[in-house]
Amino acid sequence: MTWMIYGASGYTGRLVADLALDRGERPVLAGRSPAKIAAFATPRGLPYRVFDLGDPDAVAEGLRGIDVVAHCAGPFSVTSAPMVEGCLRAGAHYLDITGEIDVFEAVFARHEDARRAGVVLLPGSGFDVVPTDCLAAMVAAGLPTATHLDLAFHTSGGISGGTLKSALEGAALGGRARVDGEVCAVPLAWRRREIPFPSGPRRVTSLPWGDVSTAYRSTGIGNITTFAQLPGLDRTGRRSTRLSQVVMGSHVVQRLGKAAIGAVVRGPGRVTRSRSWVEVYAEATAPDGTNVTAALIGPDTYDLTADAVLRAVHSLSAEPPTPGAHTPSTAFGADFVRRLHGVKIIEPTRR
Repeated sequence: MTWMIYGASGYTGRLVADLALDRGERPVLAGRSPAKIAAFATPRGLPYRVFDLGDPDAVAEGLRGIDVVAHCAGPFSVTSAPMVEGCLRAGAHYLDITGEIDVFEAVFARHEDARRAGVVLLPGSGFDVVPTDCLAAMVAAGLPTATHLDLAFHTSGGISGGTLKSALEGAALGGRARVDGEVCAVPLAWRRREIPFPSGPRRVTSLPWGDVSTAYRSTGIGNITTFAQLPGLDRTGRRSTRLSQVVMGSHVVQRLGKAAIGAVVRGPGRVTRSRSWVEVYAEATAPDGTNVTAALIGPDTYDLTADAVLRAVHSLSAEPPTPGAHTPSTAFGADFVRRLHGVKIIEPTRR
């Protein structure tokens, strides 16, 4: 198998590449900057290719002979569609590390194209979607009559520039949730609740995470809200969130914000990641009030992402699912998250 990391000079792409080397892998590295890719690939003795996603012919040539692409170059709202198109034409399986609802919806809309091409499309192959999606599938299997699903996480540690840029784009869209099977606009922080995480109860606030899209396809549950613990957000009122959305939606604010992020944010170092962790909680509820809950504790979100990407690449080679667009749990089963290094599952409990 020949596989590629596109966006290998970015923060997460570098983590994936270095972990691959540690595990004896030799991926092809790729990106649009000749200087950055060469500077990263050459000392590691890895092959590399340079091509811009804005040129379809260059993408086709760049993917020649590639079986699987691990797409790590954000913002995925811009980069995902041309890479998906290139993979469909080249017959290469596609995975990425997006968490953006609209990107998921766009990739899932290519399901029939992927099926005809014999290609697997697997967006969300890192954090947050792998652990949340697998937990969602576990609790849904334990409660087939569930109509509502809450997913929540909290994490310590730092954050990369790419993730911050995606979050900046998302802030302009406001809140979103799955309501009666549809992705709907809702006020940011429209719900607040306490979550019994493994380390103890914490107050969380609703935010528009990728599971609003993915968990519906994994579970069939029509009402889905995603939560996170962000200090200060639980005290935000609807008027202030509407104002924030208007401000964040400004082209000038987006441009200046992304420029500032690119200039100063480098992502957490190895020591910071080694001291960081994540906790995830899932709760499915039926109309009669019965619920099934599960949780997990895992390593730093970026280390978890790199591990998940490598395992997904190998699974696509060794045991590929039926061609088409998938979530992590529909591709590899709910137990896929159990394969990840350092993950501990708090098994589903029915109440």
